[in-house]
Amino acid sequence: MHNYIIYDLEATCWLGRPPKGLNEIIEIGAVKINAYGDVLSRFERFVKPTVNPLLSGFCKKLTSIKQEQVDRARTFDKVIVDFLDWGDIYDSDSFICSWGSNDKKLLFDDCELHDVDHEWLDNYVNLKDQYDLLKRQGNGTVKGTLKKIVVKEGFEFTGKQHRAISDAENLAKIFLKYFDEWTFVQ
Repeated sequence: MHNYIIYDLEATCWLGRPPKGLNEIIEIGAVKINAYGDVLSRFERFVKPTVNPLLSGFCKKLTSIKQEQVDRARTFDKVIVDFLDWGDIYDSDSFICSWGSNDKKLLFDDCELHDVDHEWLDNYVNLKDQYDLLKRQGNGTVKGTLKKIVVKEGFEFTGKQHRAISDAENLAKIFLKYFDEWTFVQ
């Protein structure tokens, strides 16, 4: 039976280019939903960045994530195993879903950096692209942040914007509203 992992990531960020050329995941938030549309559980973990371990002032302000939170966290190679186990993502027909393709790229890049298998990303679904198709408005793309779309769809945006668990929980509201309209191919 399918599970849907609705997830969001926060990553190191700067005004301008990242030092040493890459952004690293610093938080994973996700909601697991079964084939009946039941929310089964939540996943929330901070991740300790290794290439650029110090968060920029811009990043701390944007995400409200504190340096101490990532300093105390485990590295990506450990946290991703917890995530995959929690989501039953290996050896199953689960789909991992995010709002836009950037989160898939971040996962892929961190898997490469930490020498972690990433075949499980083959079951990735970009909900923003599908939402754009559902809502085809003139030029074919829906404008606005996730928060604006959540409010436009009649929901209250709960939690803190740019926090992985809050963004995942709010995306799950849209996912469940259009539960029977998403397309999943394995």
